[in-house]
Amino acid sequence: MARPSLRRVSFVLGALLATSLHQGAAAQEFGAPAELARVERFARLALKCVHQEYPNKIAHVLASDADARAPRELTPVFYGCFDWHSAVHGHWLLARLVRLHPRAPFAAEARGKLAASFTAENVAGELRYLQGAGRTSFERPYGLAWFLQLCAELSEWDDADARSWSAALSPLEALAAERLKGWLPKLSHPIRTGEHSQTAFALALVLDWARSRGDQAMEALIVERALHYHARDRGCTLQFEPSGQDFLSPCLQEADLLRRVLPRQAFAAWLGVFLPEIAHDGSADWLPPAVVTDRSDGKLVHLDGLNLARAWALEGIAAHLPEGDPRRASLDAVARTHREAGLHALEVQSYEGEHWLGSFATYLVTRRGLTAR
Repeated sequence: MARPSLRRVSFVLGALLATSLHQGAAAQEFGAPAELARVERFARLALKCVHQEYPNKIAHVLASDADARAPRELTPVFYGCFDWHSAVHGHWLLARLVRLHPRAPFAAEARGKLAASFTAENVAGELRYLQGAGRTSFERPYGLAWFLQLCAELSEWDDADARSWSAALSPLEALAAERLKGWLPKLSHPIRTGEHSQTAFALALVLDWARSRGDQAMEALIVERALHYHARDRGCTLQFEPSGQDFLSPCLQEADLLRRVLPRQAFAAWLGVFLPEIAHDGSADWLPPAVVTDRSDGKLVHLDGLNLARAWALEGIAAHLPEGDPRRASLDAVARTHREAGLHALEVQSYEGEHWLGSFATYLVTRRGLTAR
């Protein structure tokens, strides 16, 4: 057999080296192939629904017959994904993943969807709707909090398109912040449900937005309200969770809010009296994941979201405890079981879960609540 020439060997080695360097760069940008495949699936869920108008559930106050209009006419930016807040965090999902993976296969399509939504004409229509009579409490607090999270994502993204979209959304951003600043001083008690009206989760998102955008007045208001509502809370029992259609944990989301507000040692002491049930032995059986019995039921499937939300709250709580705190291992162990259950559930969803669970999964796997940017 003829021996390959030195030139041929050099060419092959050079090609292999170039391929290796290219793959290494891609791996550095995208992460492991399994991770890219996972986030691409999340992106596809949002790409499917952000401009899918029906089915649609609108929270709509009619002042006259003239207000009986199609969702795309009422709220021309956020009319897809079944409801307004899911459309909002569906757009956040796309912005988040394109920002983190700008060369991913889904990036160009995602940019196109965002550009189609965030036009001056659409935003003007959206603003008119929110300013309409009887809509002061529209999507408060959950949808408004997610919208501010979207604004934070765009403002932190060093990208020409993102800057343009951020500027286009700025009137809505100002209105959302104004609505929350006017409401919170009047809210005498926290809202402790496991669904959209819960205040702890919303306050955490809004606080992250305020710190990202440098809104010191909002930051001070959220910190003051969080301490007013929760600093003296004691004995939150996980035995009463979850309710059958929760997608947020009242106890864990409150702790995830307070870890943003209190110094480590103060938070560790507060957590001891607030959640005394946390194990100290590294075990995970003290809080089993929730089980969904019917994923075609739009309320029952909330429990898949609960597992994801619990996972990120548990991770945040553990991360803010001092090094050597014996509760950290148990919190991390339970976070893993909930993460696995929640992510696995995305493989077996119908539209009732698909239109929103990708956002919860993205918030978890990209560690948005744990990273400053």
